[in-house]
Amino acid sequence: METRFSADVLKLDSEKEVEKISSQIRLIMAKQLKRRGLVVGLSGGIDSSVTAALVVKALGAGRVLALQMPERHSAEETLQLSGIVADHFGIEKIHEDISGILEAVGCYRRYDEAVRKVIPEYGDSWKSKIVIPSVLETKGFSLFSIVAESPDKNLIKKRLPLKAYLEIVAATNFKQRIRKMLEYYHADRLNYAVSGTPNRLEYDQGFFVKLGDGAADVKPIAHLYKSQVYQLAEYLGVPEEIRKRPPTTDTYSMSQGQDEFYFSLSYDKMDLCLYGKNNHIATEEVGKILGLKADQVQRVYDDIDTKRLTTRYLHLPGILIEPVSEIQ
Repeated sequence: METRFSADVLKLDSEKEVEKISSQIRLIMAKQLKRRGLVVGLSGGIDSSVTAALVVKALGAGRVLALQMPERHSAEETLQLSGIVADHFGIEKIHEDISGILEAVGCYRRYDEAVRKVIPEYGDSWKSKIVIPSVLETKGFSLFSIVAESPDKNLIKKRLPLKAYLEIVAATNFKQRIRKMLEYYHADRLNYAVSGTPNRLEYDQGFFVKLGDGAADVKPIAHLYKSQVYQLAEYLGVPEEIRKRPPTTDTYSMSQGQDEFYFSLSYDKMDLCLYGKNNHIATEEVGKILGLKADQVQRVYDDIDTKRLTTRYLHLPGILIEPVSEIQ
């Protein structure tokens, strides 16, 4: 039978979903992970806030630790908003500024050197981000560009060659991996496990760093579309400041939305396209709901396939040369 498609196709029974996730977390902790509680890295964004609320619902606030891990390029409101979430749900919070660690491993130096391969005048007081064109406006492979802002507020945008792009991404990936290192430090000292925060869109499309934010012992919202995460946020009482904040990467020194860095479309449109793709909904039908042409939706479908293919490596565990017996 053909799946019915509408703008409300992702509507949840939030109460039922929260109870399901909570009971599964309790079961996973007791039967599989066998740990006392969970560590959650709080960014001040919707995904980590909902994850924190869910693990509190499942285990109680006394068995949850929130880590705030900003660095010099984080948005000014990151620390404040993550603190609001922790306080709202009664979670113990620890502030770990990771700027010093990143400086020590050369994250900022390596990043600046990569940018200077494209913009030679780029210096310490500059700001920058990388962007990608909308999938609706381009055909074929999308190329990244670097946008830089000088101290006198002049903007420069240059196409990124592959080498510089890879070096920029490699440098910024330090941030996610350092944060994960600290999450596991605190988990180890408390006999806790680590909770991941990716939603379905991020998990499916490889929008995470391998052994960085992609590493976790349990991922409570990875089956939920981001639109559904917002529904749970309202039901769980996540503070309004968080629910109204646009999704950001909070990785680069210039403000950057996820739609200009990775997905090329706003999350609500991407969610419906991903649902349509997953359920074999015709591009014409999806287009009618989103106000897009069928060929534009097809470009999104193609982009979904491309990202699944190119990021499959991120999902793979360490590959053995020969099978090894595993503990059951």
